[in-house]
Amino acid sequence: MSVYLQLSQLLSLWRWKRKVDVSLYPAPGFHFHRVFCATTSSETDPIEIHKKKLFLWFSHLPQEERQFGGYFSPETMHVDPLIVEKKPEERAGLVSSPFQTQAISSPSVTVEQLFESTGNCCEGRGLNVLLYGAVGTGKSTVVRKLVLDWCSGTTLTHFKLLVPFSCEDLSQLSKVASLRDMVGRKYLHLTKHPLLSGEGDQAKNVLFLFNGMEKMNLDFRIGSSELCSDPNEALPPGVVVVNLLRKYLLPEASILVTTRLSALDRIPQKYVSRYAQIFGFNDPDRQRAYFTSRLLQQSGETAPYQEAQALVELLYLNLQRESQLAAACFLPSYCWLTCATLHFLHFTDAKAPIRTLTGIYTSFLRLNFGGEVLGTGTGTNVPIQEQQSSLMLYVVRTVGKLAFDGVAYKRTSFSEKELEQWIGGKTKTDEELRQLAMFQTDVLDFFLVPCVESGKHLPKELSESDERQYVFSVPEMQEYLAALYVVLGENKSALEKLTGQVSVAIGQASEDVGALFNILSKFIPLRIFAVFNLIKLFPKLYEKISTYNKGSIARTMAAELFRTEDSNNEDVLDQVEQTLLGVHGPQPKQYSEGKPFELYPIFMGGLLHYGNRVLLQQLGCTIQSTTVAQITRALRKYLVRELSKPQPPEELMDLLVLLYEFQNPRLTAEVIATIRAIPLSNIRMTPLKCFILSSVLSCTPASYHLERLDLSSCLLTNDMLQILWPAFRHTRNLNLQFNSLGPDSCIILRDLLRNPKSAIRSLQLCDNPLQDSGVRTLLEALPENQSLTHLSLMHTGLGDQAALELAGKLQQHTGLQELNVAYNNIRDNAALALVDACREHPSIHTLHLYLNPLSDVGKKSLYVRGVPKSQDGSGRKVRVLASVTEGSDISEDWHPILRVIRENASSWDRQRVKQQLKIFLRDLEWGRQQQQSLWKRLHFRRVEKGVRKTLQMLEKDAPYTG
Repeated sequence: MSVYLQLSQLLSLWRWKRKVDVSLYPAPGFHFHRVFCATTSSETDPIEIHKKKLFLWFSHLPQEERQFGGYFSPETMHVDPLIVEKKPEERAGLVSSPFQTQAISSPSVTVEQLFESTGNCCEGRGLNVLLYGAVGTGKSTVVRKLVLDWCSGTTLTHFKLLVPFSCEDLSQLSKVASLRDMVGRKYLHLTKHPLLSGEGDQAKNVLFLFNGMEKMNLDFRIGSSELCSDPNEALPPGVVVVNLLRKYLLPEASILVTTRLSALDRIPQKYVSRYAQIFGFNDPDRQRAYFTSRLLQQSGETAPYQEAQALVELLYLNLQRESQLAAACFLPSYCWLTCATLHFLHFTDAKAPIRTLTGIYTSFLRLNFGGEVLGTGTGTNVPIQEQQSSLMLYVVRTVGKLAFDGVAYKRTSFSEKELEQWIGGKTKTDEELRQLAMFQTDVLDFFLVPCVESGKHLPKELSESDERQYVFSVPEMQEYLAALYVVLGENKSALEKLTGQVSVAIGQASEDVGALFNILSKFIPLRIFAVFNLIKLFPKLYEKISTYNKGSIARTMAAELFRTEDSNNEDVLDQVEQTLLGVHGPQPKQYSEGKPFELYPIFMGGLLHYGNRVLLQQLGCTIQSTTVAQITRALRKYLVRELSKPQPPEELMDLLVLLYEFQNPRLTAEVIATIRAIPLSNIRMTPLKCFILSSVLSCTPASYHLERLDLSSCLLTNDMLQILWPAFRHTRNLNLQFNSLGPDSCIILRDLLRNPKSAIRSLQLCDNPLQDSGVRTLLEALPENQSLTHLSLMHTGLGDQAALELAGKLQQHTGLQELNVAYNNIRDNAALALVDACREHPSIHTLHLYLNPLSDVGKKSLYVRGVPKSQDGSGRKVRVLASVTEGSDISEDWHPILRVIRENASSWDRQRVKQQLKIFLRDLEWGRQQQQSLWKRLHFRRVEKGVRKTLQMLEKDAPYTG
């Protein structure tokens, strides 16, 4: 018991001492406890809860932003557009030219400055600010940044409460509700908040934000919208908003409204305190800031960052020239499209989700027109939902029709008269005229802008006229809209449209009509019944016409893709890049008259992909699955027919892009199965093009093998080889010469040759600085590889040591038949060792050793070693190509040696090649002097003439013509 008491006393003493220690020396946890308690109290504050939730909601980036790799946030990528305050009488003054805003003398203002009190405002009343602008100028982005900054406490701090509303959401509400119920329904934590009670002047601390006012049918007439000052009275949402703007309801509260240009006058001027117009990015510096905020936020790796920095500089140079791109990037939306396209072209990652160029343009339109409708305006009693139609579908039927006509007749510019004819020529009713006026005010300038590059790609008669010409904001948009116009079937003939409508009408009642006909056929006269049968067959007639139409679309795609006049142009991806970055240096050769429309068929294929069809469905543009199936079946036939003809590398690259954009593995496998060779020599390969090639070949079955893949002179890098790995596994003859591949690349090639599934028979690595270390790495694959038969290491920096190691390992690979180590640094001893190893090898029959620093004695020894030692001739003979002569005779292989030198001399060390050719001439002259036969002397003269011709070609720096 005493022990227990002692322990209790000790425990009490320890607890007391610990309390003293804590009070004298507070631990970090004590401060945390106090902060935690304070935080807990703040977390119960509805305003703080509201800020946190708003911040989370408005920080969420749309799906389209995630394609950049997740390096962005609204705070880091925002660039303030130009916002100019307008006087009421100036509010209708629109900017007609993208560069006209540079002359605006009014300074740019911020949204916060618009809510600063002015002397003209009524005391005790909040401000109503109307922020308006065209589609794509950045209204929604400004709103998002404004809300985030208020949540962070960096702007509009004199407002305790910010309540954002989407007018699109409000327009969908069918039930009446009070202002407090509307707020509580969207923000549960603000239910019954005292700031919204209407008592006293508490509402002066509240800012309401209504985004997209054009989507609400507001009516300020007293007879239509009754007056209300009670925030608890239930009214239609439009009436509540009208009373807020009238200052009958919570007059102390301030309001920010954003709207499109066409809806500017829907709010009477007397209810607007300030007007402000958002113009977008009016100068190259704002545009450059936007590009920098997006393209330079890579993963921190040095190489991508440097590449992104170079892209920004090239973009800025192009913008400073007041190019057509600068006119497009006047709208922040097109700056987004530019960044998305460049990110796709230059920073495609094999690990990232699949992205396509068509998908970028479809996402771009969804970002700008998702949920957008073309209303009828005010003054109607029809519910707002029934008044509206898809704005994107209207764009396709008007601007898309214009784009299609331009593509059909190879035109990129249009006069004002043509715009009126194509876009508003057939409008008749008042309703159509109202829709046309809204479209021209809000949307038309988004797609068509005045041409600033006068005379470029314009017909002669148009470029010489004084009439202003209009072009699409970016050239690719014309091809995209033309493709969408065709794929949606908007270019149907009158017969097709009529048969389609009748077919749908009859098809809806086909079962009932069919049953009725079966009964009445016994009583109705034969001639009348024949008419009924014809009506029953009408849907089948339509189906035949429709199928023919889909086949026509597929035929158009194939014909446009393989147009003869465009066959020598740059591949489409390079053309897209040149549109964005401009052409620095000599202009590329243009072989066709006018601008080539090679993206048009590719966009047509990409629009048939399921993912793009889903996005278009959200925009009100429906592409039926049956349409896709019919076009796909016909497209396969036409593509296979075109591929039976020889195609240049650029056209084959375009085909690969089409198949990639289509994202149809079955079609891709069927088309590629008919191809045995893909020659892409001299194509400027990029990570994206490598990824496209690998993706397309990965659709084929494992049993498929490409006979030849030519990637010579394609500027390949080590990283690109890694991306191309899946394509290499389907290849038998792989040509990688002239690519500046270093020793590190041999690690990837070694692993490729080691792979049991590798089918590579011929590997050409000529003119790559592999060096001895790279060749040693490559040799590690010989014991495990059984497919390789031809290996070319010509001009790879191979020295004696690596050559000796190669000779020692040749016996470990029994399938090799030909070895090319010409134009290296191999001397006599190493060369002799190679010849001996090849002679003892069971299958090697040819060894290339020309253009190596071999002595005359060494050359003679090589030919002697190449002959079998046994007298009965049972040994193997190896063809050794070391010179155009073999002792005093002409070599049988003099012609292929000279041909190889001529083909590659332009990229080799000219002095060294000249020196070797002079040695050939000396050997030929000595051999000719040894000959007694006139015929042999003439043969020597013929070979000498060929060598001298090659030498003269090098001295004149003339290209090899074959």
